[in-house]
Amino acid sequence: MHAIRLHAFGPAENLTYEKAEDPLPGPGQVRIAVAAAGVHLLDTALREGMPGPYSKQPELPTIPGREVAGTVESLGEGTDPAWLGKRVVAHLGIPLPSGGHPRTPSGGYAELAVTDAAKLHEIPAGLDEGQAVAMIGTGRTTMGILLFADLRPDSVAIVPAAAGGIGTLLVQYAKNAGATVIGLAGGPEKVARVRENGADLAVDYKQSDWPDRVRAFLDGRQATIVFDSVGGDTARAAVDLLGHGGKHLVFGWSGQGLHAGGTLTFTAEELAERGIVLESVLGPVMMQKAGGDNPLRVLEERSLAEAAAGRLTPAVQRFPLAEAAAAHRALETRGTMGKVVLVP
Repeated sequence: MHAIRLHAFGPAENLTYEKAEDPLPGPGQVRIAVAAAGVHLLDTALREGMPGPYSKQPELPTIPGREVAGTVESLGEGTDPAWLGKRVVAHLGIPLPSGGHPRTPSGGYAELAVTDAAKLHEIPAGLDEGQAVAMIGTGRTTMGILLFADLRPDSVAIVPAAAGGIGTLLVQYAKNAGATVIGLAGGPEKVARVRENGADLAVDYKQSDWPDRVRAFLDGRQATIVFDSVGGDTARAAVDLLGHGGKHLVFGWSGQGLHAGGTLTFTAEELAERGIVLESVLGPVMMQKAGGDNPLRVLEERSLAEAAAGRLTPAVQRFPLAEAAAAHRALETRGTMGKVVLVP
């Protein structure tokens, strides 16, 4: 097979497209002919050798990638034969080393990927593989964030990074709940995409007067919730639009750079004075809220069900597998819209 392999930590150019041994499925596993592989901003930090918030630095060489969709083309010993030939999607988790025995599990940036059958979901009819990848990763995170949101028809939601993968889904979900939605994006093309996605107001956060435009639009109303994935000045300006009792949900910090780990912070006194509820909703907090024996799978099932029912439609931007380095550069420079997917 062909795959993207990382031999040394560093810039995007270190992602090399090369021949690799076909991974072999072990007991209870399947091998997937990959039609789409997800790319995440966290992948760029791991590529540079920086462990993510919930992951360790990978061993090298490694094939990156945590989300795949495609067709089951081979089974390991004891695996249910009913999976053979099915269109499936799976979240692989953090990839393990890929430089040794061909049975070693590989990541998703490849023509073939191995995973446990227990991780598989059959792709619902009407979804293509790129959309399925978006929902198994970005979608499950969105479902987890929304557990804390309590959106209602009288809600006023501000969504920074509204042209991104999660932002796109948050706008759609909030509109389905009847909320007033204000989407923030950088540049005219992204703002137009947010408007087309259903936001009541779409503004360019690169223009310094955007908070004034939001206040004029709200005409005395105040925001009730900010979905903060960016941190920094943009998030602070958005939080300044919250009314008393408003929620500030934090699930990222891309505005300060994932690698810098910058988040918008408030003192306890500031929060009490303004009556703002601040919640960081990733990690164990989200898992506890989701509940069940396997909370991640619970969120994955909800995400795929929302897409299958047509209530959520992910935005997907595709790159050829061989151009993984270009995909990473685009993510790091905010040159993408929606979920980034590699196509072998």
